[in-house]
Amino acid sequence: MKAIVVRHPGGPEVLEYTDVPTPTVKPGWTLITVRGFGVNHSEIFTRKGFSPSVTFPRILGIEAVGTVAATSAPDRFTVGQTVVSIMGEMGRAFDGGYAEAVLLPNDQIYPVHTTLDWADLAAVPETFYTAFGIVASLRVQPHDRVLIRAATSGVGVAAFKLIRALAPQATIVGTTRSAKKVAALEALGFTEVLVTPDPLDLPTNSGTFDKIVDLIGGKAIRDSLQRLNEFGIVNSTGELGGEWTIDGFDPITDIPNNRYLTGFSSGDVAPDALQHLLDFITAHHVDVHPAKVFDLAHTADAHRYLESGQSLGKVVVLP
Repeated sequence: MKAIVVRHPGGPEVLEYTDVPTPTVKPGWTLITVRGFGVNHSEIFTRKGFSPSVTFPRILGIEAVGTVAATSAPDRFTVGQTVVSIMGEMGRAFDGGYAEAVLLPNDQIYPVHTTLDWADLAAVPETFYTAFGIVASLRVQPHDRVLIRAATSGVGVAAFKLIRALAPQATIVGTTRSAKKVAALEALGFTEVLVTPDPLDLPTNSGTFDKIVDLIGGKAIRDSLQRLNEFGIVNSTGELGGEWTIDGFDPITDIPNNRYLTGFSSGDVAPDALQHLLDFITAHHVDVHPAKVFDLAHTADAHRYLESGQSLGKVVVLP
C-alpha cells in the first residue's frame, strides 16, 4: 500500500510518500481501509520531533475514517462497515492514518451511521469532536457573549459553527492574527472579528465575555480568565501558543472569584458521543466541509498549507 512515512524529524519534506507492506490482522486488532483523515497541529509537532515518546520511522495520523477491511472481531465489526478512529496512540506508539490502510486496536474503532461524504466525514472526528466537547462544557445560553481565541483554526471554526447552531442569537467574537482573514470570518457569521498580531494582546475596548474558547493554551489562560463576566466559563483546550502548561499557576489568585476554568480531552472518546455529534450535525445542518482537500501523495503540501498561516478551518486528505 501507499503511505506517508517519517524516518526522522524535520520539515514537511520528511513526509515521504512511499510503498510499505499492508498490515495483516492480528488478535485484538482490525484493518481499516482509510477513506480520509484530518491533518492536525499535533502531527506537525510530532513531525518536527517535539513528541519525546514517538520514535521513527513512523506513519503519523491521530485520526482516520474508513471502512472495515478485515477484523479479528467479527462479532463486533462487519467488513465494509463505516468506522471512525481518533487518538489513543495511533500515529505515535503505532502507525496511524496517513496511509491507504491502518491496523488499529479493536477498542479504538467506533462504528458510525452517517450520510456525510468521505471529505466531510474526514473533517469531523478530531476537530468537531473536540469542539463538541468544548461547547458542551461552556453551557452556552441564548444571548451569551462568546470569545473564540484563534478562531481561524480548525477547532475554532468548528466551535463557532456548533455554538451558532445552539444559540443563533449569541454574540460570537473571534480573534485572528491576520487582517486578511477578517472577511472570511465575517462571512462565516462571526458578530465581530478582532485582529491581534500578538495573540495575547486584545484591544482594550474588547470588553468582557460570558464564555471563552481559549485555543491558545498556557500562554493565554490567565488573560482569558480576567476577561470573564461573573459566573463565566473559560474552556482551555489546545496549545496553539506552543505552551502546554502554566508555570506557577495558583487557582486561588489566578481564577477570579465566581469564574470557572475547564478543558476537554479528545483522548477520552465516548462512542455514543461520536454518534450524537454526527446526529447533531445532521439535525442542525452544520456545515462541516473542509477548507482544503489533498490527496495522499500531497500530504506534505497539506502540512505546508496548515503551517502557512493562510488556512481557515479543517484540512483533510483523501487517499
